[in-house]
Formats: sequence, C-alpha cells, structure tokens
Amino acid sequence: MKYKDAESLKKNRDFQLVYKTGTSYVNKYLVMYAKENQLGKNRIGISVSKKVGNSVVRHRLCRLVRESYRLHEDVFRRGFDIVVVARVSAKERTFREIESAFLHLGRLHHLVEKEEHESNID
Repeated sequence: MKYKDAESLKKNRDFQLVYKTGTSYVNKYLVMYAKENQLGKNRIGISVSKKVGNSVVRHRLCRLVRESYRLHEDVFRRGFDIVVVARVSAKERTFREIESAFLHLGRLHHLVEKEEHESNID
C-alpha cells in the first residue's frame, strides 16, 4: 500500500513545524494542516489522540485517512507536508464519511487540483 509520490511524516519535529508554520482547516471529523515543503512530493502525517479511542479505533481511523489519500493521490498538488488530525467525532464514521471530510479539507487548502464529485461536509 505504497503511495506513488508521497511518504509518511514520522519525526515529531516535522509534525511540530507543520503545526506551527502551516495553515489549518477544520470540519466535523478532521483537522488538516498543510505547509509547502520544497521537496516536489507530499509527506503525509496522521495523528489520532488517545481521547478518540483505544488502539483499535485509532489505527482504524489512521487506515481510513491513509486510504483516502492513496485513492485520490493523483488529484493532490505536490510539494506539501500534510498533517491530518482525527477528531473524536470521527470515531464511528464510515470510510465514505472520512474520505469526504478529507477531500473537503484538501479543497479548502487548495491542494486538490481536479474537482472531485464528493459531497461537502462542514
């Protein structure tokens, strides 16, 4: 399940840099921070707090967000560090709801190049 032109954001200092200097948008289920990285590829970081649920719940949300990006990677602009934070309200959501929330935030950040035919979530 490798991304074509992306890698994972793993180091805490990379997350902190995106939190501090990136822009953020929020919807019902997710928070997305984005910052240009000058690398010509995207780096994706996913954060799910223990407040959201146990490790099974957290890993499920992590997989849903990662899969949302993987399926739509071709419409995302390159050269960004993107950190996605799952909110407590995301816990019981379906893949389609998480995917729609993810794409909605991608559009708000102007990261999505081609228009997707997904419904918006506020």
